[in-house]
Amino acid sequence: MKSVLVSLKPSYLVLLISVVFAACNPVTKKQSAQRPNIVFIMSDDHAFQAISAYGGPLAELAPTPNIDRLASGGMLFNRCMVTNSICGPSRATILSGRYSHKNGFVDNSGGSKFDFSQQTFTKVLQETGYKTAVIGKLHLGGTPSGFDYFDILPGQGRYYNPTFINQTGEYKMEGYTTEIITDKTIEWMNEMKDSTQPFMVMMWHKAPHRSWEPGPNELGIYEDVTFPEPPTLFDDYEGDRKAAALNNMSIAQTMIPVYDLKLTDQPRGGLNAEQQEQWQAVYRPIYEEFKQTNPTGEDLVRFKYQRYMRDYLACIASVDKSVGKVLDYLTESGLDKNTLVIYSSDQGFYLGEHGWFDKRWMYKESLRTPLLISWPGVIEPGTVNNDMVSNLDFGETLIDIAGAEIPEEMQGRSMLPVLKGETPADWRKAHYYHYYEHPSEHNVMRHYGITTDNYKLIHFYYDIDEWELYDLTKDPLEMKNVYNDPAYDSVKETLHKELEELRTQYEDSDSLNQHFIDEYKEKVKKNPRIEYWK
Repeated sequence: MKSVLVSLKPSYLVLLISVVFAACNPVTKKQSAQRPNIVFIMSDDHAFQAISAYGGPLAELAPTPNIDRLASGGMLFNRCMVTNSICGPSRATILSGRYSHKNGFVDNSGGSKFDFSQQTFTKVLQETGYKTAVIGKLHLGGTPSGFDYFDILPGQGRYYNPTFINQTGEYKMEGYTTEIITDKTIEWMNEMKDSTQPFMVMMWHKAPHRSWEPGPNELGIYEDVTFPEPPTLFDDYEGDRKAAALNNMSIAQTMIPVYDLKLTDQPRGGLNAEQQEQWQAVYRPIYEEFKQTNPTGEDLVRFKYQRYMRDYLACIASVDKSVGKVLDYLTESGLDKNTLVIYSSDQGFYLGEHGWFDKRWMYKESLRTPLLISWPGVIEPGTVNNDMVSNLDFGETLIDIAGAEIPEEMQGRSMLPVLKGETPADWRKAHYYHYYEHPSEHNVMRHYGITTDNYKLIHFYYDIDEWELYDLTKDPLEMKNVYNDPAYDSVKETLHKELEELRTQYEDSDSLNQHFIDEYKEKVKKNPRIEYWK
């Protein structure tokens, strides 16, 4: 071979090398056009109610001007729904494009690890020539693959002075985690900006996950603000809602005063001297006043609600600044013209609705997650979309945008036509949901169900057998279960049929339900840290 190459003229040698390279690295005609860079920003537990672009009572009191820039410059989705409203499983669905029962990561219980040997959208992007990175909270266990670079928090991570893990090992940093993740992301993009290859970076934040610890620049910013209470803050769970009544995630009963509300005069763990001084300057006076007033009953719930909201929304303020910093960098570097930016959360969250915090339920606030996408030249600025989309679709969409073939095993659907304003006539009219983590600390029963434009049908199972049906037009707050109302018999019959069709389509079943129950029992036996099984 060497003698043949030497004898070739330079022009033929270049041609031969080009042919060999093309054979080893096939690029389709669809890919040959300049493909966009992708910045995928995701927060943890960010309620759509806490993004001012979505409107609502918090919009003026706690605005998110930088996240709103994605709405004004791109598309805001009003009906993006998750398949399983809990952190790790949501991330697993996004990566794999498959429901929890197919990708194997069904809950956050001890020992759950994502099988990175399976196909993911990031692996497909790598195969098509993208440089890929994940920076921040991945929360899937194990060593990630499908990334050219990773720099991630172990497990949940910490808000202050975090530990990170990258290809060389584990190390610690000083500072506020949201700000550190942002700077790391910009640094990586800066290294990529002159590359001939497009890039995809996942900047996945820890914030605003419980226990809602604001950054040093946001501490106390809402202390003078009184936030409006949701109309269901004092929900009594009547209306034939047995599963909801069993919850252990209420602001009234479940929030821990020291951990969640910082009601203590003791030093906060994990902070350096300067951080501790800033922390105590805000929270010690609050604690002293609380001891003096000693609220009880509904007054105590109202106090806890305001404390929760002030810290939660202050965490989001730092996330919003992060988004602004990234968007400014893209503009200053000239990358903005060919970069698609996504903002979403791993699921929705309760901000006092039904008296709750946390997520997990198939009810609106945790089922629905924010989704805003900007893509200059493709998405019409200021577009509001009402199609039923899902985190199941995220990976497939990015693969399609990259010009690659979507693997057959992926169960979602590319939203690329939707982004172009050309929603297919056969786009989904119903969404399937399945939650598995029970027994667990918040006592949310295992359940699955279907959501359509006008109705929601839910089956709670295992140590309970309850069906719920909600008329979303007449009862948008989901306060009355009408499953046993004869007036809804025909609706119920139709929904049961559609639910079974979706379970068949996605290859879910009662036998799989039992499989995951048995698997959960085995986890409990092997890991005494799981104390919830009875």
